[in-house]
Amino acid sequence: MQSRNEQSDVEKLAYELTYHRYLMNKSRTQNLFTELTIQEYIALHTITKASSGCEHPQGKMYLRDLSDAMRISIHIVSKMVGDLKERGLVIWSHDGDGSDGTYITITESGIASMNRQDKILDEYYSRVIEKFGHDNMISLLKEIDKLEKVMNDEFSGKEDTEGQDDKTE
Repeated sequence: MQSRNEQSDVEKLAYELTYHRYLMNKSRTQNLFTELTIQEYIALHTITKASSGCEHPQGKMYLRDLSDAMRISIHIVSKMVGDLKERGLVIWSHDGDGSDGTYITITESGIASMNRQDKILDEYYSRVIEKFGHDNMISLLKEIDKLEKVMNDEFSGKEDTEGQDDKTE
């Protein structure tokens, strides 16, 4: 039996790996999802992560911030959040008269749904991590983060100024 710390580490790794798999290969990971889509799962996790340090216990995240975090259009996020709202998993509200922005909070049902999905992913990724190795998994995720940064820099036209001298010699 895993301790709560070990389980929390596995859940964090499972989320990170799921997020990366989502970005790279949506179709195969889809089979692990029963009541939430991959996008919905990532959205609920993203809203929950945004709540750390927030006065709202269920978290509060602006629609635009969720769109940016998930790297998808505001239109797609709006549709997804509308679906989550209809199922009672989130509350969609606005500040003031709405001109200050709309935000999402996760409901208790949303947290419960996310936790059920976490359990499925935890079981799957625990077996994967056991076979692949915990240290290997952490190393791989760090390398993927580096790769994504390089790829994103390439898309935005930024050049790596470190090591520039090496290229000119």
